[in-house]
Amino acid sequence: MTSSRWHAHGNVYLVAEGPYAMEEGADGAVEVLSVDGDDVEIAIVNPDGSYAEMSGNGTRIAGAWLMERTEHAEARVHVGPRVVAVRRVGEGLYESEIGEVKVVARERIAGLDVTVVDVGNPHAVVAGDPDDIELIGPLLETHPRFPNRTNVQVVRVDGPGAVTARVWERGVGETTASGSSAVAVAAATHDAGDVLVRFPGGDLRVRLDGGRATLTGPAERV
Repeated sequence: MTSSRWHAHGNVYLVAEGPYAMEEGADGAVEVLSVDGDDVEIAIVNPDGSYAEMSGNGTRIAGAWLMERTEHAEARVHVGPRVVAVRRVGEGLYESEIGEVKVVARERIAGLDVTVVDVGNPHAVVAGDPDDIELIGPLLETHPRFPNRTNVQVVRVDGPGAVTARVWERGVGETTASGSSAVAVAAATHDAGDVLVRFPGGDLRVRLDGGRATLTGPAERV
């Protein structure tokens, strides 16, 4: 078994080829299923053993891991039905073509106004004080509205093209940053354009165009 530890703004993933044990302090694991040139097929595993359909930070980390191995500047990360193209755009900085993002519905859930967003995985976005995440996160994650549970974000709009958010990840709890959550909060608060998403761990940038999203952020071997 070969493994390495990576992080994106403190969001820690173990990248593993073959059998592994989840390490303490990791927010998840990237299981490498196969590698073929600049293509890598992965599965995303939460600390509780459940599988996530998608991860913005996890796919970016997988792309960075493969680029380190190939010494190329691009990689294609296959996760479920999605293919995420990842490019190195600076030292430790990567741009990912996340693909389709869809605002599914705006509805009232557990007394909260919630925007449900699909980024290949489920998200429930609440406009409010991000410091309320420890209350709102577990409440919505396991709400009957989401039979397979959901990721939760509480977001404050700071101005056009800028938001502050905190994240409660399904099967993990609060994390310092999240790539797919950045896309979700950008889509819930903006129709198009560039959005700076500020998390406790650091900033991620999202570009929305025609119902599709591009995500830019760091990935680093620990």
